[in-house]
Amino acid sequence: MRKVKIGNVIIGPGEPLALIVGPCVIEGESLLYQVAEAVLEIREELQIPVVFKASYDKVDRTSLRSFRGPGLLMGLEMLQKVKSKYGLPILSDVHRESEVEAAAKVLDVIQIPPFLCKQTDLLLEAGETGKPLNVKKSQFMSPWEMRYVVEKIASTGNSKILLTEQGTTFGYNDIVVDFRSLSIMASLGYPVAFDATHAARLQDAVSGDSSSELEFVESLARAAIAAGCHALYIDVHPNPEKALYDGPNMIPLERLPDMLKGLLRLREVLSP
Repeated sequence: MRKVKIGNVIIGPGEPLALIVGPCVIEGESLLYQVAEAVLEIREELQIPVVFKASYDKVDRTSLRSFRGPGLLMGLEMLQKVKSKYGLPILSDVHRESEVEAAAKVLDVIQIPPFLCKQTDLLLEAGETGKPLNVKKSQFMSPWEMRYVVEKIASTGNSKILLTEQGTTFGYNDIVVDFRSLSIMASLGYPVAFDATHAARLQDAVSGDSSSELEFVESLARAAIAAGCHALYIDVHPNPEKALYDGPNMIPLERLPDMLKGLLRLREVLSP
């Protein structure tokens, strides 16, 4: 299996469990700085490799009234400031081929959102940058279908691929996780991550808002570690109740260190 280098972080077999963490969406510079400073402290205390994530534009919101973020140019400018100030590798989503060139100048890893993971032109454009790509498996796809996603990216000569599991649609507006998915995607030859917060997400199609069963996030993360994931993906916020969007789906920042300590102990026990 290949390893993927993202800035100073290496994700893959034989490497420490990595953490991809940050707020769901950019709400402003002050929030980014607050989270980044806390993440740096966690990185130093727990000696865990960290990639900082935040979206500059959430185009896949259910409701038109939902907060989307500052947009491409302003969002990338803010992320560049975080990168320069704190030295953290940066991840964010791209949604259109026209965004890729600008995003690649700032991001250390380009993320393909789940609803776009089958979009051939977007995958090829992102692959051509040579940047590491994190592709989130859509909730409507089986894990074995991800081999076609990998083939599209690899056709550009780019093998810096990370695949992320976040569950599968079960009936209406519910998500379940089949942990066989991590092994199936890993068999494609690339490291796998697990999005613990989105795996606990609930979507209210009536109101257009989302909610979550955050009490299951740690249990889901434990199961993913036992199943062999190479990185955990966690959305956090200093005050989720006041978040502009997706607050119910984010772990309170102050809870993150204690949760990670338990997860890292499990990873240590399970490591060969």
